[in-house]
Amino acid sequence: MDGNGRWAQARGLKRTDGHAAGEEALFDTVDGALDLGLEWLTVYAFSTENWKRPADEVKFLMGFNESILLRRRDELHERGVRVRFSGRRDWRVPRRLLRTIDETVALTEHNTAMNFTIAFNYGGRAEIVDAVRALVAAGAKASDIDERAIRDHLYQPEMPDPDIMIRTSGEYRISNYLLWELAYSELVFTDVLWPDFRRAHLFAAICDYQSRDRRFGGVAPAVARS
Repeated sequence: MDGNGRWAQARGLKRTDGHAAGEEALFDTVDGALDLGLEWLTVYAFSTENWKRPADEVKFLMGFNESILLRRRDELHERGVRVRFSGRRDWRVPRRLLRTIDETVALTEHNTAMNFTIAFNYGGRAEIVDAVRALVAAGAKASDIDERAIRDHLYQPEMPDPDIMIRTSGEYRISNYLLWELAYSELVFTDVLWPDFRRAHLFAAICDYQSRDRRFGGVAPAVARS
């Protein structure tokens, strides 16, 4: 969900106003995903690199993410959305926010309409490092470590690899996002800044995805001829 700051600056607003404007984009996208019947939707809310931002912006984002959960979790629960979080739970994340996260996860735990994962204090490299550390801590030998073993120790081992990753704001990089999981995902880049993103853009990205030929390193099957 990229482009909040540039959206705000183009309007003479504070960067934090751009983050606030992104809330409508987020929930319109969630509604669109539900309308399509998507089973999994993951959003990148705060990265391990975002701690480098100005202190007042980081403080705003901590409070804003807590506020969104408090204001919207009942709505998500009523719509059958299971909310999940992916990322490090370290000393930098306020305890009050962690408590709100845990309450939201518990509230929605048994919902089945859609799995909505929020990547928070998340980094793709950190996730892989933490998975390997967990294996070592469990006493794994070098011969035990393969792709399945690492996959089983990622933050959300239940989550299937994404079919599609959408990056907004005209940036053409994945910015340390789901590095393991995106190995064979289709990538869609759009110039739309996140606060302007709506379900129609999600639908367009999925139409683009549906036109692609996914071979996963193999070759496409021969087309039968009559």
